[in-house]
Amino acid sequence: MDYHYFQVTLQRDRAGLKDLAHACYEREGCVAVFAPLLGFASDQALVLGSGGFELPPKTKAEAHSLSPTLRPAEGARPPPGGVYVHNWFTIDGEAADEFVALSGQAWPDFEARFETQIFGLFLAAESQADRLEGSRRLLLMTRYRDLGEWQVSRDPTTDAMQIFLRRRELTRVSLARACVLLPRPETR
Repeated sequence: MDYHYFQVTLQRDRAGLKDLAHACYEREGCVAVFAPLLGFASDQALVLGSGGFELPPKTKAEAHSLSPTLRPAEGARPPPGGVYVHNWFTIDGEAADEFVALSGQAWPDFEARFETQIFGLFLAAESQADRLEGSRRLLLMTRYRDLGEWQVSRDPTTDAMQIFLRRRELTRVSLARACVLLPRPETR
């Protein structure tokens, strides 16, 4: 199943965020709506949809088509609470399979040591720019208890971090930004 990741530009008032979340969660295929915390503009929101999910009409957004790699499992939804870090990686194009394999090797140790959960690692559809530059882009979504847990998880002595160092050698650019998951409206 393919996914769509939207970086939405909101109206000036914060009510736009609540309205967007409500409208998206009512639509079939909406997986999650995230509010900015660190690294995103204050007028942005992030929406992850599966299958044929489409944003509400007149919503201004930059869209990315994604394919899941090792995670998420079909039908999975991000668990509530905590802080989500969305990390975009630009890597050497021929290294995508190795990058994914290394991630899968590191995750068991990483998740066992820290209060964290990898929700998904997605491979972005190859763009013309990717082809010209010989690169590929991946999006990693990780839930942490809080930003303190994210900081503690940077411990370079863990087995996971040793594997992540090899993954870093394949990485041209990494951009990690934090956000929070907006809850689904309660159904009555």
